Amino acid sequence: MRVSYKDILYVILYMGKLQVVSSAFLNGNFIPPKYGRLGGNVNPPLEIRNVPNGTKSLVLIVDDPDAPTGVFTHWVVWNIFPKGIISENNVPGIEGQNDFGQSKYDGPSPPSGTHHYFFRAFALREMLALPKGSSRKELEEVMLGKVICEGELVGKYSKQ
Repeated sequence: MRVSYKDILYVILYMGKLQVVSSAFLNGNFIPPKYGRLGGNVNPPLEIRNVPNGTKSLVLIVDDPDAPTGVFTHWVVWNIFPKGIISENNVPGIEGQNDFGQSKYDGPSPPSGTHHYFFRAFALREMLALPKGSSRKELEEVMLGKVICEGELVGKYSKQ
């Protein structure tokens, strides 16, 4: 079997790294208004690829590092089935509290300008014993030592 340069590059870039993609927007591009807080406020469809064998659950954290007050969390979800498919307007696991004070997805809503939104996925060695509504900090503490690999998708959003 002949291995192509493209195959080698794929292995170098993605071996041991999750790939997070969406059919709604490409990495680095604008997120459609439908997924914004003042639009439909529904989560975009996501696919988490390259989930390694031995993964028991996935975690998803969506945040905005460009927020005036520092990193602003829009969604935290854990104990996602490792199949890696998250449908639009769907709760794929247990939701924690976002920085709006809600245990749900709240889409992009920058106060001004264009902000970047990171959809970070983590493959874990085990399910997490963490109650619904827990904070991002509590989630990150429980994740310590359990992460196999991670990946991210970045979208942009401007005030409408």
